[in-house]
Amino acid sequence: MNLDLNNKTALVSASTSGIGYAIADRLLQEGATVIVNGRSEATVAKAVAALADKHGAQRVLPLVGDLSVAGSETVAAARYPAIDILVNNMGTYALSDFFSTTDADWQRMFDTNVWSGVRLARTYMKGMLERGTGRVVFISSEVALAPMAAMAHYSASKATQLSISRSLAELTKGTAVTVNAVLPGPTETDSLKSFIESVNPGLPYADAERKFMDENRPSSLIYRLAKPAEVANVVAFLASERAAVINGASIRAEGGTVQTIA
Repeated sequence: MNLDLNNKTALVSASTSGIGYAIADRLLQEGATVIVNGRSEATVAKAVAALADKHGAQRVLPLVGDLSVAGSETVAAARYPAIDILVNNMGTYALSDFFSTTDADWQRMFDTNVWSGVRLARTYMKGMLERGTGRVVFISSEVALAPMAAMAHYSASKATQLSISRSLAELTKGTAVTVNAVLPGPTETDSLKSFIESVNPGLPYADAERKFMDENRPSSLIYRLAKPAEVANVVAFLASERAAVINGASIRAEGGTVQTIA
């Protein structure tokens, strides 16, 4: 399917690796110009170079900055005043005993997972509404629907993203702007793959992944980790005109792990 994102500009937060990088790559495949964001000059330069080799340098733009920090959205807007697609991918996670999780831990989680997206949407979405067209996508998580005791602050931040996404969608009535959330399950990023290998030394990776699913996601229907590109496919569709009737939705891309009908 040709998603026809030619002449569209997308900002994907935290897009130098993992799901964010895969989203940037997929949007570039569909013809978009993509602003690649990361915290350091080195990581952004590396990602931009790799994507430019694949798609051409003209459509790959750098944005260095920690978008969880207040004021970083102003810096982004000064360099790139208007965009057509905003993908709020920036996020972090941590396993943490509830009783030993500090206020600072909660604050860092919400700064990264919630405030980064709030500030970017506040910065860019008004222009989309004025132009009457645009896309905002929040990358949430399956744990927004199935909170985990060992990740209470992470689960809460991801549930908050769903509420914000739906609230912002209410502002789009009568326009061609949409706001949606995507809920991945465990995804085969370098960090998760490394974790699985580290806790299963000597075990072939395929067996270690199956053990991870047995112990952590036994309800999964695909019974494997998702690939970053598979999540990116869902995001690219939502960013396109093909998804014009999907608005205010939470789209599950978690392999059927959450055992609900909605």
